[in-house]
Amino acid sequence: MKISIAQIKPIKGDISANINKHKQMISLASSLKASAIFFPELSVTGYEPRLAEELATDEYDQRFDDFQQISDTSNITIGLGVPTNSDTGIRITMVIFQPGRARQMYSKQQLHADELPFFAPGEKQAIITVDQTKIAPAICYESLQPAHADAAAKMGAEIYLASVAKSQNGVNKAMVHYPEVAKEHAMPVLMANCVGACDDFVSVGQSSVWTNQGVLLAQLDNENEGLLVFDTETEEVTLQAV
Repeated sequence: MKISIAQIKPIKGDISANINKHKQMISLASSLKASAIFFPELSVTGYEPRLAEELATDEYDQRFDDFQQISDTSNITIGLGVPTNSDTGIRITMVIFQPGRARQMYSKQQLHADELPFFAPGEKQAIITVDQTKIAPAICYESLQPAHADAAAKMGAEIYLASVAKSQNGVNKAMVHYPEVAKEHAMPVLMANCVGACDDFVSVGQSSVWTNQGVLLAQLDNENEGLLVFDTETEEVTLQAV
């Protein structure tokens, strides 16, 4: 299976422009024969907690219908980030589109203290099955908490997918933590980070792929958009700058 991660520079609060950017990346991933593509945390709106109440929606927002159609016609799984409304508050969510299936959501279960004024935690872990491979999504802060990966592994996860919006300090922590997760649970780890201004920090990209032995296979730079496509059988990575 080929699984891709997109490194993009979202435009603050501009859902329409960001949707178009997503479509371009999905088209590129499809041309590289990827079976799945995953985007950074809150990729559709940008990581902007103070705008979350204004921008929050749900998985059946008609603006997302094109993603379902693309998933169906191109046979590709798509995971994108958006704030969603729930009974308990606004959640940081990955909306997942799969060919011929109902849309699925995974909401961040463990929030950073800075996020608590704006967001509510999700309630359960999702497992995404693509080409008979089980992928566990993790969203930023929780992906650095060992208990999250432990729980995902117990659920049978074979790939750990971190969708993040990280500063350089966060990336530095990730570069230490994710290889350990990969080695401990014998599963590849993929990190999709964004680039550019986010809330009160700058996100620095460096989206990466580690093998199930914790070896860093490939990494994008800290300022440009791009795509990594990981072949789970050959452990080869295609790096595509945009």
